[in-house]
Amino acid sequence: MLNCAFCNGVLKITGSVGRQDTCPHCDRDLRCCRQCKFYDPHAYNECREVSAERIVDKERANFCDYFVLRGTKGAGRGSNKVKEAKEALEALFKKK
Repeated sequence: MLNCAFCNGVLKITGSVGRQDTCPHCDRDLRCCRQCKFYDPHAYNECREVSAERIVDKERANFCDYFVLRGTKGAGRGSNKVKEAKEALEALFKKK
C-alpha cells in the first residue's frame, strides 16, 4: 500500500509515475523528491542517491533519473548492488 507523502492518502499506482501525475486526494506532484525512496532530509542534498543531481524544490515534479516511488516493489534500483557489495565485504573477512 502506497501513501502520499503530503496528505497520507492511499495511492493506487499501476505502472510508472510520470512527471504530470498528481495525488488524487491533494493534487500534489507524485514525481518529486518527497515521494521518492531516496529522499532523506538528513542526507547530503536530502538524497541518499549520491549520483543524483541537486534538486532545490523537493516538493515539485522533476526529471531526476534516480526517482523510485517509495514503497513500490520495484524500489531498490541499486539493492542488488548493495547486497553484492556486502557479500563481497563479508567474504574478505571470513576465516577459512
